[in-house]
Amino acid sequence: MNQQFEIVSVNTGKVQPLMNHSKPANSAIVKQPTKEELFLSELNLQGDEQADLVFHGGVDKALCVYSFDHYPFWEKEFDIDLPLGAFGENLTVKGLTEEQVCIGDTFQWGEAVVQVSQPRRPCYKISARYNIPQFTLKVTNTGYTGFYLRVLKQGMVSAGEALVRLQRHDAGITIAEVNRITLHDKFDLEGAKRLVDLEILADSWRDSLAKRLKD
Repeated sequence: MNQQFEIVSVNTGKVQPLMNHSKPANSAIVKQPTKEELFLSELNLQGDEQADLVFHGGVDKALCVYSFDHYPFWEKEFDIDLPLGAFGENLTVKGLTEEQVCIGDTFQWGEAVVQVSQPRRPCYKISARYNIPQFTLKVTNTGYTGFYLRVLKQGMVSAGEALVRLQRHDAGITIAEVNRITLHDKFDLEGAKRLVDLEILADSWRDSLAKRLKD
């Protein structure tokens, strides 16, 4: 039987001004939960926007996922109450942490089929949203980054439907492992080679790792 994971919240947002070190920046990191049935295309979820299309959106970053399992840690760490969609994620899920999901895993969500493509690389906008300068760095250091999905089959989706794992990728390389190699253990050249050879990993990550191996 395929494993099912609860979707706590589906979140979408529009581009709006966000203050960062007293300088305005545009961002759609502030997202609101929705229970509406939405169309998931190969680029994004209906009603959702991205401000910086260089670092957000595109076929390998159609959906951002974050585990609700991490919320208690952050609320205790910074003594704050976090809203659903706190990290700008489209899907807030239970039971799918970076240790539990692999690059290339495929899932059914409503009519759509999605695939894990890469970890999320946390940016300054997490810190800017909460006015906590160290927030983004701590997300990186803990490895509680979240991850992205590409869309293999478009379709209608909603918060009332579970995320069902259809297949676990044979390579078995978790998001946590990719984070370790790319962010924390940059001298693990054997690990970097494994990721470069993992064709299902987003090209931008493989290209970056290939440059590391040449240096």
